[in-house]
Amino acid sequence: MSDRGRLIAFEGGEACGKSTQAAVLAERLGAVLTREPGGTAAGERVRALLLDAEVAGLDGRAEALLMAAARAQHVAEVVGPALAAGRDVVSDRFSHSSLAYQGYGRGLDLAEVRRLSDWATGGLWPDAVVLLHLPPGQALTAPVAPDRFESEARHFHERVAAGFRELAAGDPERWRVVDAAGSIEEVAARVWSAVEPMLEREAAR
Repeated sequence: MSDRGRLIAFEGGEACGKSTQAAVLAERLGAVLTREPGGTAAGERVRALLLDAEVAGLDGRAEALLMAAARAQHVAEVVGPALAAGRDVVSDRFSHSSLAYQGYGRGLDLAEVRRLSDWATGGLWPDAVVLLHLPPGQALTAPVAPDRFESEARHFHERVAAGFRELAAGDPERWRVVDAAGSIEEVAARVWSAVEPMLEREAAR
């Protein structure tokens, strides 16, 4: 049995409840709660740039590199040390978001985006991924001032959603797809039912 902590990532489209459910699970596990892009002082500054609706014309490769830069600092400063200390980490988004958003969404080469994220994290990928499924257009909240990603056209979000589904289908050992519709308590119960067996499996390794 390894002394290393477990990394659990929540993925999904915009306003599907990831932040809320990540917080619920982190509290239940006594885990470190964090998010991407962000999680560090430098990462939060990159996040502000990436989400700024007034930033127009950002090239997809530039976007991917900014995400990777924030992720590298996140792993170096927060995620890596916590895992090494035996702490579980629950992250609102991680590397698979880059595959879905910059790969499927922006049309960048998936293999290149994967290599970039792999390099940024030193080869670290989540032990478990929870995909909160909510069809595009059925967001749980309607932002008053949509950020740069929320402002994207519907077909962009449809490509992202399709990307997440394909990623989940291609790695069923790591991914669990959870219906995000319903109350916080109902969704949290579904998340726990999906995640608990995976965590027990990881703990036994």
